[in-house]
Amino acid sequence: MPTPQKKILFCLAGVLSFVCALGTAAAIGTQLWVKGTILCKTGALLVNATGPELEKFIGEIQYGLFHGERVRQCGLGGRPFQFSFFPDLLKIIPASIHVSVILFCMVLIIFTLVGMGFFLYNAFGSPYETLHGPVGLYLWSFIACSCGCLIMILFSSEVKIHHLSEKIANFKEKSFTFKTHSERFADSFWIILSCSLVHFLNALLIRLAGFEFPFSKPKDSGTATGAADLMY
Repeated sequence: MPTPQKKILFCLAGVLSFVCALGTAAAIGTQLWVKGTILCKTGALLVNATGPELEKFIGEIQYGLFHGERVRQCGLGGRPFQFSFFPDLLKIIPASIHVSVILFCMVLIIFTLVGMGFFLYNAFGSPYETLHGPVGLYLWSFIACSCGCLIMILFSSEVKIHHLSEKIANFKEKSFTFKTHSERFADSFWIILSCSLVHFLNALLIRLAGFEFPFSKPKDSGTATGAADLMY
């Protein structure tokens, strides 16, 4: 059976994994991935707006993975507009990248829950199978951490390289042209970053529990021990 120290560390890792799974699931459904402001370029040029006058042509935009909202400002007050990525915006956004972000979010939740289960299994049991023990814990933590990193890389490239905010701002616009004035990643994006860091922390907790890293050479290879002794 695992020692009290291992039980505490594995229970802590399991709780952190559960919190990450809930946070990721909540983040997927929100529109708090990106917040920014958009400038009505056409209107500002027509009146040659500068300084305080320019504020009348700066609207707001925020969106997530499925839906969002923008406030259109062209000198006559704000006009809110709700939009959805599916199916409205699929023709103007990099759909393959956007769908990949959503899929990796699903994979992140699944492997986070799998990791949580194995952490709790190791806390209260004596697993003999390799994937049920330390190697499996490292594996699930590595996969979940990698998914979190891929989500951030893909979504950042979609926003910054493919100018997602600007494409959304000009969606269904015929008379006016909008340009991104400012943008920043919002709460849901940073939740994914926090979850990736938590999975990295879980790997350190596994090591702190007394397990060697996978494929590392044992210090004393001549000592014959049973399977349970190798695990705990």
